[in-house]
Amino acid sequence: MTSLWRRFRKKASRLVYGLYDKRLIQQAAGRHPRHVGVVLDGNRRWAREAGFTDVVDGYLAGARRIAELLSWCREAHVEVATLWLLSTDNVTRPQEELQPLLKVIEGVVDELAEDGNPWRMRIIGALDVLPDETATRIAAAARRTEGRTGMEVNIAVGYGGRREIADAVRKLLQQHAEEGTTIEELVEVLDVDHIAEHLYTSGQPDPDLVIRTSGEQRLSGFLLWQSAHSEFWFTEAYWPDFRRTDFLRALRDYAIRHRRFGS
Repeated sequence: MTSLWRRFRKKASRLVYGLYDKRLIQQAAGRHPRHVGVVLDGNRRWAREAGFTDVVDGYLAGARRIAELLSWCREAHVEVATLWLLSTDNVTRPQEELQPLLKVIEGVVDELAEDGNPWRMRIIGALDVLPDETATRIAAAARRTEGRTGMEVNIAVGYGGRREIADAVRKLLQQHAEEGTTIEELVEVLDVDHIAEHLYTSGQPDPDLVIRTSGEQRLSGFLLWQSAHSEFWFTEAYWPDFRRTDFLRALRDYAIRHRRFGS
């Protein structure tokens, strides 16, 4: 009897959430973000609270949600999705913590690059802070998706917003130095668009919506330059527990906001 009751509750829950999801889709109709950024936070805390002794189990659980998230983005006609998997600060963790996380990331990127997936990937971040093996493997995986015409997926690994801006300025200066531009001439023409052209996300629209899981209400440097006019949506759910319903809630809330773009 107990087993029968559990099955009934499970089916009833699916039905209720299915109806709720349809309602959320209706409420978000007509105004979807072109670019969604997601901070996939809370994997370690999820593992500890779930009773796992190894936090790698949290990373693995979170990794299994990524393809689902991308499928939800495609359903919502999102053109660009940026997923933050590893920060520049994370790279300084002890090797016994960092190496298992890097292996999970390598596996995720390889899976996303498999034939049959419609998206094309771009690795964004300072690859020089990563072990050579990791940098080579994820860069090769991204190259395998270059011919695809679907949604663009940015995988932020070894990423920090301040580092990105510094890298952009460095590339800008190098370019003008090679062209023979003097500092005085550069100062006369330099504007925000010149810097934006050298960001990791050059050529893409800035994020309309940034989602962060785990209850933290800060960006921690994620897309620091690009998110100047983004809408933010925070949820208490840890990343491994993030559901389609949560994603649809974020889209619904985005759809009903009046964007002022800094005013």
